[in-house]
Amino acid sequence: MKQKILTGSMKKGVKNHIIINCILLFSLLLMSGCEDYLEVDFPNGQLTANEVFENEATARAAVNELYAKLRESTLLTGISTGMSVSLGLYADELEYYSTPGEILDHFYNHTILSTNTGVTALWNNSYQLIYMANAIIDGIDGSHGLQEETANSIKGEALFIRALAHFYLVNLYGDIPYITTTDYTINSQVERETSSLVYENIVTDLITAKTLLPNQYQTPHRIIPNKAVVSALLAKVYLYIEQWALAETESSILIDNIGTYAWVEEPENVFLKESTTTIWQLAPQAEGNNTHEASSFIFQTSPPPLISLREELIGAFEPEDLRRVHWIAEISDGGQTFYHAYKYKQNDVVSESLEYSIIFRMAEQYLIRAEARLKQGNIIGAQDDLNKIRVRAGLPITTAMTQEELKQAILDERRVEMFTEHGNRWFDIRRHGVVGEILSPIKPGWSPTNILLPIPEYELLINPNLLPQNPGY
Repeated sequence: MKQKILTGSMKKGVKNHIIINCILLFSLLLMSGCEDYLEVDFPNGQLTANEVFENEATARAAVNELYAKLRESTLLTGISTGMSVSLGLYADELEYYSTPGEILDHFYNHTILSTNTGVTALWNNSYQLIYMANAIIDGIDGSHGLQEETANSIKGEALFIRALAHFYLVNLYGDIPYITTTDYTINSQVERETSSLVYENIVTDLITAKTLLPNQYQTPHRIIPNKAVVSALLAKVYLYIEQWALAETESSILIDNIGTYAWVEEPENVFLKESTTTIWQLAPQAEGNNTHEASSFIFQTSPPPLISLREELIGAFEPEDLRRVHWIAEISDGGQTFYHAYKYKQNDVVSESLEYSIIFRMAEQYLIRAEARLKQGNIIGAQDDLNKIRVRAGLPITTAMTQEELKQAILDERRVEMFTEHGNRWFDIRRHGVVGEILSPIKPGWSPTNILLPIPEYELLINPNLLPQNPGY
């Protein structure tokens, strides 16, 4: 197998694409961020790929790099290239104020081309993450030095991350390759699979991961996935593929576990690192740091240097909604007022980290179950779950009574509860088939073919098996 070390400059002639250049697992250990999940010391001297998975500390350090990559550069990162910002601009959550013609400006104006470096980065970083997960799975399968419980947990985490990355890729790009190997010769000729087959593979990986992972969290602050974290993603997956009963079952696993996921009644406490409604979150790189989300969304000047919340989103909040009070801040220049997301409030380095980047939380599970129950005809159950969210926000219980009214009420509630969280708004209006209705009046560049991002042009050139390009590009 051809191997390349992942460094700042790859060897001449080697490009970063879906073939996913082979990474020596030792390079994983050299990257930053491992200490955020478990304190481990690295052995002296270099390690071979095989040796990494004969030692619990180095094996754990390798898998922790998956979380570091998610935090720093891939999909769920809170920096401006992550989905929270880019898809917030792509949908109807964020306004863009920075330099025209930049990557995010193209997302905002729906002028993306297949050569857009932001689109390419999303693709490449995601498949790089998948490659890393596959390398860990291979390493665990060939290991003889780890205890079974440790090996199972690490493999389960890698399977979970592999499924997670493919889940977002299929929702961004449509039909995609589902990569399960580190074999260069196979990956260099890979073909796109239908979205339905991709989802089948996602579910298979998640079900397998659930059998391998422990019931309990392995570290404080819920930063290493366990069975419940897998259930959170499974609930979302089943919702997206309209397997309503299964979505309800998985979300109920978490909702019924009140001993672990005690409901937080105060909106201002939901995004603290100790929140008992957090299912899974990513720790910052070092103690005293907080979230990239705070750095991306908070601004102090008028007009904003990069982004702000759209007036349409501000207007979607009902009067007296406590989320409007605690999760949104405003900056005024005396003539115009701008708004920014304020879910994460810590934007400085302090002595102790107060906020971590939350990926899954209980409010989403209630909204998933509400929608799943509604689709199965359980009006009262759907109302109960919706009202759990509304009451915490200081709002009266829903007046929606019919199927259609409740469907809209749940979509509206998801908008104001989950705003600026990993592209949830974009994925919601996309799967409900209302993107054109919502974006056409406010986005002159909107086209129905924008429902999917383009496959990066370079990927199609180096591997024609990925053709055809998505419509419109």
